[in-house]
Amino acid sequence: MEDKRLYSPKQIKRVLDKYGFTFSKSLGQNFLIDGNIVRKIVEEANITKETYVLEIGPGMGTLTEELAINAKKVIAVELDRKLLPILDETLDDYDNVEVVYGDILKIDVRQLIDEKLSGGPIKVVANLPYYVTTPIIGKLLEDGLNISSINVMVQKEVAERMIATPGSKSYGSLSVFVNFYTNPQIVVKVPNTVFMPKPKIDSAVIKLEIKDNLPDIDREKFFKVVKAAFSKRRKTIINALSTYGFDVEKDIIRDALEKSGIKQEERAENISVEDFIKLSTILPPLNI
Repeated sequence: MEDKRLYSPKQIKRVLDKYGFTFSKSLGQNFLIDGNIVRKIVEEANITKETYVLEIGPGMGTLTEELAINAKKVIAVELDRKLLPILDETLDDYDNVEVVYGDILKIDVRQLIDEKLSGGPIKVVANLPYYVTTPIIGKLLEDGLNISSINVMVQKEVAERMIATPGSKSYGSLSVFVNFYTNPQIVVKVPNTVFMPKPKIDSAVIKLEIKDNLPDIDREKFFKVVKAAFSKRRKTIINALSTYGFDVEKDIIRDALEKSGIKQEERAENISVEDFIKLSTILPPLNI
């Protein structure tokens, strides 16, 4: 049975040879070829026969197959047209899978969820191309979609930045962004040996549980403050904010920091999400 699954080397070689498929470096194609990792991803995402799944970048369908076995329905969005005939064959046995051609960053994901996934809630599961990890996660979190969790394979270093806490070396604007919207955790560490072709770096699967209730704040203003604070990591928070170009007097920024309980000589890497929220609500309107 194992050697009939798509992640078996035998099946992968058969499919690649049959279609003469060559991997695209520009699309960041690295296909999973380890059954243990594939099963672990689906297990950690808690996929059941009641779950609607959106997969991004199915490749030749190794993860898609495992999702189809466990989920109610899977919509897989693929950008590479060369993979469409391959997916037609490799997923032919599963009537609960539909492959949609397109760029996830340009597709109307809300419409996709409404029309093909019963309106949600859904779970996103993906082995993301490293070069578009942040834009994809940004879109999924910022668009107010009916998503309960995002379970994605990313570069190990990026995963560590997402879960980083104040005071740690990896803590930055991405950490604040992800922790504002979700409760993140690394659930699987993945060596580079389980991919074809083998990338130079290791990966990790991160699970982002979407928070039910988000602070009722001006999010655009909040993220402007966070971006400004981390734009000059070596500067103190007072200097980073006052030199960013907000057209707000330094004394006003100093007063807002004091009211937020943030020391003006503190650096962004030591400021929590909660304190950034307080600061953004106290600061006056920002022009940038």
